[in-house]
Amino acid sequence: MRLTLPFAAATIALSAALAAPVAAIPGAHAAPAAQDGLTAALTVAPTKVDQRVLDSLGAFAPAIVGSMATPGPDGKVNPAIFADAQTLGSDPSLPVEVKAVWRQITDFLTEPGKRNLAAYHRTGQIPAAKKKTKPGDPEIPRGPGAPRIQEFLYPTIGIGCMPESAKGPLGSAGGGNSLGRALVTAGPQKAPAPGPKRGQAGYVYTSLGTGPAITNHARPLVAQWLNLDTGRTGSINLKRNPKINATDGPGTFTAIATTGRGRVLSVISGAVTTRTKSKRIVSCGIVPVIGIAYI
Repeated sequence: MRLTLPFAAATIALSAALAAPVAAIPGAHAAPAAQDGLTAALTVAPTKVDQRVLDSLGAFAPAIVGSMATPGPDGKVNPAIFADAQTLGSDPSLPVEVKAVWRQITDFLTEPGKRNLAAYHRTGQIPAAKKKTKPGDPEIPRGPGAPRIQEFLYPTIGIGCMPESAKGPLGSAGGGNSLGRALVTAGPQKAPAPGPKRGQAGYVYTSLGTGPAITNHARPLVAQWLNLDTGRTGSINLKRNPKINATDGPGTFTAIATTGRGRVLSVISGAVTTRTKSKRIVSCGIVPVIGIAYI
């Protein structure tokens, strides 16, 4: 069953604005003192945004949001979401790189994901994604004291988030676009401040190359989530965090959601609002991005 929502139209409209491949931001803001290593992880730009991934996964985001509004016969997860993932991910025309992302999703939704969750609850170690690391890929902090980070499945883009850089490699007719990175931290841990507790997820979204974040209640950045193991759903607005990149940027938005323990499937969508060097306030929409996390 395919679920069509206004959300889908927004995804298509934003994706259509990206007719050409997008390169990484040159000279992104240098990372200030990290909040338990989180800032350093956020401010390393991916090598590029893959338009093919945005196009393919963009078709799945509305199904995730729709399944939250229409539970299955048992009152929990709508089984249509599993069918949608299988159908979209098994398209033989998909490039190898896109198929690899879909494989992460289908594994997460099925038995491999259940086994990974059990292992995570037993050991406290986040299952490593089975993907090849390429030169220039973001490095996740490791070792004692480092935050336990689970990145969203792919970087995304904000349309016109950097209007003062419109002529750069990310430039477009409507203004400069920004690379977006999203991640989740599973509690208990300290990042993002004030720190998620057990059964909570800390959401972080960074709009690379932009100025400091501003909380915009009229045009929020929203995380919508679905706990596959309990059927519980929810949404929460991400806001400016005074302890992360608050003075010089890049614009970083956080929220802590009580998802409960389990496999949590999330979509971040909406708008980011930041202040440029010339004190201009910019609000821009992002192409929705999907994440998977063990909580």
